[in-house]
Amino acid sequence: MNDDMVTTIKLPERIVCMTEETTEWLYLLEEDWRIVGISGFTVRPPEARKDKPKVSAFTSAKINKIRDLNPDLVIGFSDMQADIAADLVRAGIPVHICNQRSVAEIFSTLLMLGCLVGAEDKARRLLDSYQINLMAIKDAAKRLPSRPTIYFEEWNDPLISGIRWVSELIEIAGGNDCFAELAQHADAKSRIISDPNKVIERSPDIIIGSWCGRKFSPTQVAERDGWGNIPAVRNRQMYEIKSSDLLQPGPAALTDGIAHIVSIINQWSATQ
Repeated sequence: MNDDMVTTIKLPERIVCMTEETTEWLYLLEEDWRIVGISGFTVRPPEARKDKPKVSAFTSAKINKIRDLNPDLVIGFSDMQADIAADLVRAGIPVHICNQRSVAEIFSTLLMLGCLVGAEDKARRLLDSYQINLMAIKDAAKRLPSRPTIYFEEWNDPLISGIRWVSELIEIAGGNDCFAELAQHADAKSRIISDPNKVIERSPDIIIGSWCGRKFSPTQVAERDGWGNIPAVRNRQMYEIKSSDLLQPGPAALTDGIAHIVSIINQWSATQ
């Protein structure tokens, strides 16, 4: 081959992460040196928020600021960032939009991101450790005397039930998601519970709230019309899990998120 035809293949070295899970994953892979910009909603890991420029929200971004960072890759998530992605592509910036909605898709997406930065082996090792932990949790759940019915509330007005990976993690941890059929819908609109009486009818033993960055209020839940008869309300089995620990489809959900669910189920089980 003629030397003039030899091409040097480079991995992306200036990455903008428009969602938190990508940022956290690159830090875990020790590839955070590649990150030049992050989402303003990022809280994991805390050093990212301190060290990296914030250039996007979730449905908006500072296109000029991103362009000024001269990124060779921007990574986003879901159709909610489609318009941002289109603007970036028109500006000549390479973009990859992830769309993981299930636990299996989270694993596949994290492996793909590891491959993008040449850290496939480390990504596989980390994912293997997550898989082993999830299997251990699932096995332990089989020893529970009973499985609680759990209502997960992603938003309070309107009522929105949990997305698919949350529903799956509840099941792995030993609970039964009382709106598992809604969890199959990717969009929040399709998971709206228009009639609050449906929650009463399904009589959850536990209520978990994670209001997308807003503080969950058990008092407000208990004051809803007729909800005082729900076992979870009557027995004060209402808990908050921070959205940054569970509603990001990445490492946090597979580690801290499910750990919180397990702890909640164990607390409930101890009262039975």
